[in-house]
Amino acid sequence: MMNRSEGLRLRLSGIVARARRALTWESLRATARNWARFLLNPRLLLCLLIAWMITNGWSYVLFGLGMLMKIHWMRVVGGAYMSFLWLPFTPEKVVTVLLAIALMRLLYPRDRRTLGVLRRKLKQISRRPEC
Repeated sequence: MMNRSEGLRLRLSGIVARARRALTWESLRATARNWARFLLNPRLLLCLLIAWMITNGWSYVLFGLGMLMKIHWMRVVGGAYMSFLWLPFTPEKVVTVLLAIALMRLLYPRDRRTLGVLRRKLKQISRRPEC
């Protein structure tokens, strides 16, 4: 009969062995290339830019215009929203990415490349067993 520490040691050695097999230079290079190809897609970049302007960009523009034209309320509103964005618990990044995906589906409904990758990743995540 195996005691608790031996079982834990065997489990950890299996995890380390799988990590060594998975973390080769070739696999890391292929993963980086796939992510770069996905993230540097011009359609996705356009949707991310639009989503960022909707969620964040207006505050930077408002703050900059307020500084240039010396309009106090523009500086206050833009600065207050920007300071809110820099707080650690702000869900702004998640909202921006979700909005970008929604814009992708709206603007490019037949885009198989980016939306196909997103669908495959969602299926992989939903199939994973709970730990």
